[in-house]
Amino acid sequence: MTEDLCSLRCEACRADAPLVTAEEKQAYLPQIPQWSVIERDGIEQLFRCFSFKTYADAVAFTHQLACLAEQHDHHPAILLEWGKVEVRWWSHKIRGLHKNDFILAALTDGLPKSNSDNSLT
Repeated sequence: MTEDLCSLRCEACRADAPLVTAEEKQAYLPQIPQWSVIERDGIEQLFRCFSFKTYADAVAFTHQLACLAEQHDHHPAILLEWGKVEVRWWSHKIRGLHKNDFILAALTDGLPKSNSDNSLT
């Protein structure tokens, strides 16, 4: 039985930490079905593009994502544009995917996607 990613805690990722195995990827990916494994500069990363109706909603989501990243001391690449936010998770120290990346992708999926008052203040 696969562990529920949202119930797991991130662990400190050391430079000698192992990359996730192919079996672990197969077990974790069904829990984050809207994420893709991509390769950029020879490094595997988790990627997802979130769509928004307003720029304010995209900014609010990005702020929540930044707070989540700070809380777990694990930081994604974020591209904010009108109507969308692209997010890439990977572990810089090991130049690839660690269990933490899958945990944070699942937690990212749980963030609210709209800002009720659509203000930037």
